Amino acid sequence: MNILDKIVARKKEEVAIAKAKTSLKDLENLPVFKRDTYSLRKFLTDPAKTGIIAEFKRKSPSKGVINDKVSVEEVTTAYANAGASALSVLTDHDFFMGHEEDLIAARKVNQIPILRKDFMVDEYQIIEAKAIGADIVLLIAACLTRQEVSNFAKLAKSLGLSTLLEVHSAEELEGNLDPNIDVVGVNNRNLKDFSVSIDTSLQLAEIIPSDFLKISESAISNPETIKLLKKAGFNGFLIGENFMRTANPGLAMANFVKEI
Repeated sequence: MNILDKIVARKKEEVAIAKAKTSLKDLENLPVFKRDTYSLRKFLTDPAKTGIIAEFKRKSPSKGVINDKVSVEEVTTAYANAGASALSVLTDHDFFMGHEEDLIAARKVNQIPILRKDFMVDEYQIIEAKAIGADIVLLIAACLTRQEVSNFAKLAKSLGLSTLLEVHSAEELEGNLDPNIDVVGVNNRNLKDFSVSIDTSLQLAEIIPSDFLKISESAISNPETIKLLKKAGFNGFLIGENFMRTANPGLAMANFVKEI
């Protein structure tokens, strides 16, 4: 069982517990559920923004604790002020030290789209994402069937949420390009062994249809890499660890942006 399998198995347990604790009706009755969401497509294509989806991440399975000394409010507002097109907030408890409360806190102090960075395995989580203030949900092709991708994307669209489909290979891309998907993200990190290579993005850029926006995820630590990815047709860049491993992630992003 690789790390992705372990995460998915644990996630299914968490969802069962959440369902028993909070009903769908309870989620839909939360005030934030009725808010109008921010469009990821609109913010990614805004020339006044950087295209960076800046991530708040305390820990990862491969690196251990990255930064557990800073607050989500402080970091995400600094990211927004530095020109982030969107925010990514981890809500996985066991493997990333994230929590739904982190996204709730980020939502209260920001006016740009927020991605619920988690492993979606059940439609319940998509409704929950809307209820805690997310604007974007992540669908990871590596842990979903094609039918699940289609069903989850359709539900997200009906709730006004943007959908980011994450792929790692041409095989995962094929068959998963549902019309309800807004953005295709190429993860340069192999979720099975956690090796990284920017070549993954460069290779897949050529076969992602032009009607989908493209973002590159992971292994982006150099402003020159952004320039290379832009030339390859990428509209956005998900960066977290590069900023979070510093004492002041918001300042790290601001300095990074000056060089792109």
